[in-house]
Amino acid sequence: MSDPGKVIVALGFFTSVTVIVRMIATAAVAHARRGDEAGRGLVVHEDRMARLEQAVDSIALEVERISEGQRFTTKLLADRAAADRLPAAPDAQRRHVTPH
Repeated sequence: MSDPGKVIVALGFFTSVTVIVRMIATAAVAHARRGDEAGRGLVVHEDRMARLEQAVDSIALEVERISEGQRFTTKLLADRAAADRLPAAPDAQRRHVTPH
């Protein structure tokens, strides 16, 4: 990636995902410790696990949509910047618009 904007977006995205996963893991470990201290094991019911899997799938889909939108916006901005750098047509510089 040679574009600094893309690098910043990618780093921000992966940093955010890392922070979220770490927070979830920390909460799960804390919950497991509380369960072990009380003499209970960590029990996850099938319906609860199914809801959790569905939520994770939904989040993954939304993150993919966000990244698609970011790529589209970045492409539009890059195309606009490239169009701004193009020289004007030679005919357009010689033409004069006169009122009628």
